[in-house]
Amino acid sequence: MTAFSGTYVDAIRQALFDAMEADPRVCCLGEDIGTYGGAFRATEGLLDRFGPNRVIDTPISEQAIAGAAIGAALMGQRPVAEFQFMDFALLASDLMVNFAAKAHWRWGATVSAVFRGPSGAGNGGGPFHSQNPEGHFLGSPGLKVVAPGTVRDAYALLRAAIDDPDPVLFFEHKHLYRRLKDQWDEAPAARLGEAALRKDGSKACVITYGAAQHVALEAAAGLDVAVLDLRTLWPLDDQAITELAKRTHRVLVLTEASLTYGPGAELAARIGETCFGWLDAPVLRVGAADTPIPASPPLEAAHLPGTKAVRSALDRLLAW
Repeated sequence: MTAFSGTYVDAIRQALFDAMEADPRVCCLGEDIGTYGGAFRATEGLLDRFGPNRVIDTPISEQAIAGAAIGAALMGQRPVAEFQFMDFALLASDLMVNFAAKAHWRWGATVSAVFRGPSGAGNGGGPFHSQNPEGHFLGSPGLKVVAPGTVRDAYALLRAAIDDPDPVLFFEHKHLYRRLKDQWDEAPAARLGEAALRKDGSKACVITYGAAQHVALEAAAGLDVAVLDLRTLWPLDDQAITELAKRTHRVLVLTEASLTYGPGAELAARIGETCFGWLDAPVLRVGAADTPIPASPPLEAAHLPGTKAVRSALDRLLAW
């Protein structure tokens, strides 16, 4: 690729473009991704460049999208399926969880497919278009789950997901689509399963991912607190998590997903089991309220874990 300058969603589009240029097996399918260019314009221009055989508009059926993608992968293609909102990935969960995730373990088949789309709140989308449903898939062995929180990771991790032999769910936080910008002369690269330290510190650490890392960085400003971006939720970078927890002795787990039974609960449990002897305080969690996401902007803001809530939790942790 040539030099890049653009937003998070531009990086998604560039990753798709570059992957399709590099490998004729890569194709895209989903609702309105062709002529319309996608609900958030993540696939704009791909139809003109690659044609309707590789950029395929589908019916409004997540089951059909997932089924077609899995079938294409079994025939040797590398499909990238877009769900218009990741809330509706749950409609295709049977195919992804009970077929795609198990195919290799059943008979050695390869399902190299990516299921991508926008997730998360912050835009007033209400309870049906703002969820963080990644936790529903994290207990499904055979699936990889990715949640980029920077422009560079949006590009690099999507390229890595497309190249991966396993089925990958790729959660793009739509609140970041046009709020983050970056540029580079050479395309960034990343591997699935590797976390990134966004801020170093020695007194405590925040373990987080996706858009929540920006809340963590704002809350931790001026504090001797590290911020670790997981980037990939499965496979987890257990080594990075464990080393940082042992070094800082205090851990806060931050997720935008609901607090109870959310991904943060598993992270806190793993840290408690492996790092108990090094911890000077209990592992604290901050997450969204255990309610459907309100559409009202003030109520949505109250529902989400904001900077004040995270800073308050860090103050408690540091004072323990």
